[in-house]
Amino acid sequence: MSPSHTVDAVVLDIEGTTSATGFVVDVLYPYSRARFAELLTERSAEPAVARAIAQVRELTGVPDADAATIEKALNAWLDEDRKATPLKTLQGIVWSEGFARGDLVSHFYDDVVRALRAWHTAGLRLYVYSSGSVSAQRAWFTHSPQGDLMPLVSGLYDTENAGPKQEPASYRRIAEATGTAPDRLLFLSDRPGELDAAREAGWRTVGIRRAGEPYYEQGVGDHAQAGTFDEITVSRSTT
Repeated sequence: MSPSHTVDAVVLDIEGTTSATGFVVDVLYPYSRARFAELLTERSAEPAVARAIAQVRELTGVPDADAATIEKALNAWLDEDRKATPLKTLQGIVWSEGFARGDLVSHFYDDVVRALRAWHTAGLRLYVYSSGSVSAQRAWFTHSPQGDLMPLVSGLYDTENAGPKQEPASYRRIAEATGTAPDRLLFLSDRPGELDAAREAGWRTVGIRRAGEPYYEQGVGDHAQAGTFDEITVSRSTT
């Protein structure tokens, strides 16, 4: 049976949910890796870069780490696919500029854009909650093959302004920030740990299982599941 929910808002994960993880790993990760050195050496005084550098030093326990040491740490986290906030911040800076220059165009599964437009037209609010930084999310939705999708989105959340994605407190924080009752929020993700955390916070959940994605074989536990957004029926709450 296809999942069906009456809610006020839908919150979207990106990798493996709206978009192919392979695109991020094969296109965006190498793009950022090739540009970390220049960012760290030539723009270290910029506030966002300086903050990220300080966070890397704190996380690695090397308070005087130089640019080369920081770059090595970033690349190691990239290899591990670690959701470290400073890594995501610096990636976001590089990616945003790459999207703005036209070097990069994001990826969305065809069913996603169709569903988002329909849900937005129906009066549902749409939010994004991704481990990628807010700036990266904004660039991703702005520079899609289907045009600028940001007008569909009411807000963006990441590990810095909401918290880690596998902690229920992060979802409570988003519910409060959006002014939405937890049981009127629907979270879509391919990762069972994230779905568990959202449900613990009182949210509704649907696990997205797309063939070929990293979490497909693992499944989504006991959460309702769908292979595409077309399989999910979402209507707006009238109460």
